[in-house]
Amino acid sequence: MKLNTPRWWYVRDSNHARMTRTALKPLGWVWAAVTARRIARTVPIDPGCAVISVGNLTVGGSGKTPVARESLRLLRAAGVEAQGLSRGYGGRLEGPVRVDPQIHTADDVGDEPLMLAQGSPVWIARDRVAGARAAVAEGAQALVLDDGHQNPALKKTVSLIVVDGETRGDEWPFGDGSVFPSGPMREPLKAGLARADAVVIMLPTDVEEADPELLAVSGALPVFVARLTPEGPPPSGPQVGFAGIAKPWKVERSLKAAGCDLVDFVPFPDHAAYSDADMTFLTDRAAVFDARLVTTEKDWVRLTPEQRKDVVAWPVVARFENEAAFAAFLNDRIQSAR
Repeated sequence: MKLNTPRWWYVRDSNHARMTRTALKPLGWVWAAVTARRIARTVPIDPGCAVISVGNLTVGGSGKTPVARESLRLLRAAGVEAQGLSRGYGGRLEGPVRVDPQIHTADDVGDEPLMLAQGSPVWIARDRVAGARAAVAEGAQALVLDDGHQNPALKKTVSLIVVDGETRGDEWPFGDGSVFPSGPMREPLKAGLARADAVVIMLPTDVEEADPELLAVSGALPVFVARLTPEGPPPSGPQVGFAGIAKPWKVERSLKAAGCDLVDFVPFPDHAAYSDADMTFLTDRAAVFDARLVTTEKDWVRLTPEQRKDVVAWPVVARFENEAAFAAFLNDRIQSAR
């Protein structure tokens, strides 16, 4: 059974849920030790092409998949045969398989690969090395590795860390710094940043500038600021929103900031598989308010064709404040690695 992301994970003050945090600390130490040991003992394989890893230091909600999607777009626009590579979390296929949005479903390959495949060739593979070799055999000059920072199997040309830039109120992207399950971290902050080549800070659309304190966390690493930008306005009229992502409250906040008449919002666990009972509940809830249903593109691709009939997707894409600088950074690193 999947559980909703604890909101207190992203509160910097460790007094929030103090007893729970304390009880889970030992598990966090074990998690961090296992991750560090795996990374230290693995000898990365060179797949024969550039590898751009897009990852994060927390268990989700930073915007890494939109950054991977935008990285693919920019590289391909520059003439690089860039292809995506994902583990295919949530899908039944082990791969290597090239994702075909006309054939595959989220049950086959996972929701994030389906999103990436809308604009670029994308592969899924439990074995990243096998997936990389399959892509290279099909002409890939560069691979954009979605969620690869803690996976040491492939030799990386560039390692990008995506960080949620929301710091208003009591929110902080790294919480109190505790490692899962005591906090949101996949590994200690210092260890994760030590393997990074650059940081992408994903700002909410209604925040003008990144928090100086958050910028300082990156130290001497290059920092690029991006925003999740809606591809269009939210649907008109009263809406009941729902989302099954790591931080569903961000979707609620973004819809309201975009001017949506959001009368209710229902959060689900990350990568939730929507049952008929779930959809009946949502449809009935919308009927109470004489409203329609709206969700994210990531959630929409997990719905069946029948379920999609009563739901509107609200797609967002990552856009960099200095797109030229980010594209130049990627291309320079790829050229220097050849």
